[in-house]
Amino acid sequence: MHVSAEGLSTKQANINREEYGSNEIAAPKNNSKLRFLAESFITPFTIVLFILAAVSLFTDYIFVPANQKDLSTVIIMLVMVLISGITSYVQNVRTSNAVDDLLSMVSVTTNIRRDGQDQELPTSDVVVGDIINLAAGDMVPADMRLLKSKDLFCSSSSLNGESNPVEKIATKFPKIGGDKDYLDYPNVLYEGTTIVSGSGTGVVFATGNRTLFGKLAQDISKNNLKQTTFDKGIKDISKLLITMTAVIAPLVFLINGLTKGDWINALIFAIATAVGLTPEMLPVIVTSNLVKGSVEMSKHGTIVKKMNSIQNFGSADILCTDKTGTLTQDKVVLERHYNMDMKETKRILELSYLNAYYQTGMKDLIDEAVIDAAGDELDVSEIQRDYNKIDEIPFDFTRRRMSVVVANSDQNHGKHLLVTKGAAEEMLEVSSKIEKDGQIVSLTDDRKEEILKQINSMNEDGFRVILLGYKENPAPVGEFSAKDETDLTLAGYLAFLDPPKESAKAALAKLHRDGITVKILTGDNEAVTRAVGLQVGLNVDLVYSGADLEDKSDEELSKMVEDCNIFVKLSPELKTKIIEVLKENGHTVGYMGDGINDAPAMKAADVSISVDTAVDIAKESADIILLHKDLNVLEKGVRIGRKVFGNTMKYIKITLSSNFGNILSILIASSFLPFLPMLPLQLLILDLLYGTSCLSIPFDKMSEHYLEQPRTWSTKKLPKFMFYFGPTSSIFDIITFTLLFFVVCPHVVGGSFLTLSAAKQAEFIILFHTGWFIESLWTQEMVIHALRDKRLPFIQQRATLPVLLATFGAAIIGSVMPFIEPLDKALDFGILPKYYLLIVIGLLVAYILLTTVVKAFYMRKEEFLI
Repeated sequence: MHVSAEGLSTKQANINREEYGSNEIAAPKNNSKLRFLAESFITPFTIVLFILAAVSLFTDYIFVPANQKDLSTVIIMLVMVLISGITSYVQNVRTSNAVDDLLSMVSVTTNIRRDGQDQELPTSDVVVGDIINLAAGDMVPADMRLLKSKDLFCSSSSLNGESNPVEKIATKFPKIGGDKDYLDYPNVLYEGTTIVSGSGTGVVFATGNRTLFGKLAQDISKNNLKQTTFDKGIKDISKLLITMTAVIAPLVFLINGLTKGDWINALIFAIATAVGLTPEMLPVIVTSNLVKGSVEMSKHGTIVKKMNSIQNFGSADILCTDKTGTLTQDKVVLERHYNMDMKETKRILELSYLNAYYQTGMKDLIDEAVIDAAGDELDVSEIQRDYNKIDEIPFDFTRRRMSVVVANSDQNHGKHLLVTKGAAEEMLEVSSKIEKDGQIVSLTDDRKEEILKQINSMNEDGFRVILLGYKENPAPVGEFSAKDETDLTLAGYLAFLDPPKESAKAALAKLHRDGITVKILTGDNEAVTRAVGLQVGLNVDLVYSGADLEDKSDEELSKMVEDCNIFVKLSPELKTKIIEVLKENGHTVGYMGDGINDAPAMKAADVSISVDTAVDIAKESADIILLHKDLNVLEKGVRIGRKVFGNTMKYIKITLSSNFGNILSILIASSFLPFLPMLPLQLLILDLLYGTSCLSIPFDKMSEHYLEQPRTWSTKKLPKFMFYFGPTSSIFDIITFTLLFFVVCPHVVGGSFLTLSAAKQAEFIILFHTGWFIESLWTQEMVIHALRDKRLPFIQQRATLPVLLATFGAAIIGSVMPFIEPLDKALDFGILPKYYLLIVIGLLVAYILLTTVVKAFYMRKEEFLI
């Protein structure tokens, strides 16, 4: 690689990036400008407009005499394509840019030796030849050969599914002929794997697509999006629409072809009707809704990494979390360092400092508390001078202990000492002696019982207690390993205090008000967890430990996870199991974690939440990242998520019922009218105006009542909603048809349709089309206000200003089109008498009142309207 231990310069890194490629996994680019352009202009709506424009080009320009050639209709259609396409394109680009801006606020970094100094840089900056420093909690950013390692344990579960970490040793080489076992090479680390403990330095030999992970992920996005219930719901809607279109479009074609005899126009009208069934703005509105929610959440300290997770965030009814840092202040203080006689001694603090300072794993809050306390009470520079580290046995969640081996270089030169700290039960398992009254005596059952009583007493006072033990001149079995943690001598207790947050009690009350049950999943013991739980207002009457969950049947587990909200002494596997059982019980589960051991549970949850200060693997697994580890921030995010969900559902339900009503009206009108109820182009303009006004829905608000309960997506109620409210609008369409056909048009033209000349009939048809266009547009715009809330619109509830401006603006624009030249001729609009607008106003008032009555009937058996 022609690289020294000093790493690359920025200039050389840029050269290597050009030669070997960037450190990005090539996945189908979902946000390329070209793709947005294609998606914006190739839609059912625009395709139909192109077809109509082509037909109009032949019928109005190519195959007509020179004095009758007219391109105005073709031009209008192409302008509509441009308006529709540009609106969608701009919205998609803005959305993409907003997403990129948000994601740039949270990035996984790695420690690179660049320009002669160690720097924290984004993993995407890594190039072949870079020298990378790794520590516990880091994700390996690229494939690399180890140069140095110290007690380095790596989890390769992302590549081979093996959950147990394996040790990687820089000086150890692969076996000759072991090419097929490349995953087990002891001196090679692969991208996507995780450092569990220890530290190491390596040189990068492959990045991006050339890594092993890159080859496995060629066809898969690196951040796989979870299939949310909302995603499945959208698919169900698509199936419903395809079925409806497959039935209704041929029916419209046949009815109009048989009754009017013009099969070409009947076909074009049927195609336009099919497009009218399609909520073509759905992708744009869903995406812009999600982005608007994401931007709003970012203002409250919540960054959304995976957009579709907002839906699950809003529908979550259970939040699982550890207590440390979430309910507590995340500032652990070492309050007491007792010997086994319950007296504070500097020797216990010195032993605990050796253990905390010399370990190379992820220094947690307990280690930092020990180091801080030792810095205040001891001469730590003297301790560092007197002792050299020999080895360590990293912490794992099965043993729940960690050890370091040090050599005394002062008066007891060469004497080795193994110092171990860990959870009480696990320490008692591997200890055989105890320091008591200045002597080393056997650890009898009575003494074990006395120790547990002392610990329980401190736990009840809110202290988290761990035991400290040692072993002099340990004889390693090969290299030091967990097998050497035997025959220990217990030396003392370390008691830590992590006081509850002042805001925790109020935040839990808000979450409870919002219909979210908080379940504590912790590795800590029962007494400490109960003490914290009581202080923050949790029900601590029932607590299950990991041991209680072992060997239980599925039915027993299913009941246990429902009955209990506090689980203690859990392994990462049990945390994951609890989440899976809750999901099987029909809950939408959120999990909040920030450590290496949280990653499996985060992947199992419907929505995973972490914090910006979390380890890399937790941030990588998270759907949502909090900039502050506070349940109040989380609660605000949940309500925003519900608002996003509500506004999306609002568009889907209102548009589908409105479109269903229009199709019913078209079928009825087609069956009885001697002409098409509306021209295909007019139908498409109606669709465009309504769809464009719906772009304001993401800016609408939801009622407080709506935000107070979790919402889950279900398509089961959708047909009922459509059958209630679709026909309601059709009633007024039929009244409009009747008034136009028998009253308004005959009054203007001077006779009933069948008694008129061909020229007068053409005028009659133009007026009829214009009248229904105006009434249908106003009805569609008003349905947004009528169905957005169960209360009476404009009086008991009203939309936000953007929605009011968009809906009334679109309706007014459509109403003045017949009066604008040359639009009126190009679109075949006529001028109706002014009293017709009064008729439309009267119909709208009656429509809103009838819809309110229908809502009351609908709500008798339904809890929610939207």
